[in-house]
Amino acid sequence: MKFLKYIAVFLLIYTFYIVFTASLTGFSLALGFIASALLTGLLTPILVQRDIGARDLKRLAYLILYYLYYMIVEEYKAHKLVIKIVLSRKMNIRPAIVKVPFGVKTDYGVTLIAGSITNTPGTCVIDIDEKERAFYVHWIYATALEPEKAREAISKVFEKYASKIFG
Repeated sequence: MKFLKYIAVFLLIYTFYIVFTASLTGFSLALGFIASALLTGLLTPILVQRDIGARDLKRLAYLILYYLYYMIVEEYKAHKLVIKIVLSRKMNIRPAIVKVPFGVKTDYGVTLIAGSITNTPGTCVIDIDEKERAFYVHWIYATALEPEKAREAISKVFEKYASKIFG
């Protein structure tokens, strides 16, 4: 299965190339294919230290589902709220700094959740308390101040995916 890790890295690099160039011309696709193949040969031994198995493919599937969910659902809801606040004639905000506990065990999981919260308009992680296993989040329109209710509203879905992706 050593070859499988090269295929996975190639597909990832080539997909990013296509998405970021936004060009589907023959020349662009051929150039991207060649560049991706060269980068795959150079980077795979550095990026992937062990063989890829079925568990890794399942994690990759969760990562893709997470990305789609985040970009389509969470970003839409957050942008809609912030646009509503900005375009309103009155200042209809309820800012607060809330404690949001988390249960993921890996640094990667914590980083994914914190990044997702911060990238979502209207929320920003301002501190992480590793001992209490909690984020402190500035929330522009706080609907809950209790830690568990804030977790439910802000990060529960992110944490569900992070635990499946990073174990």
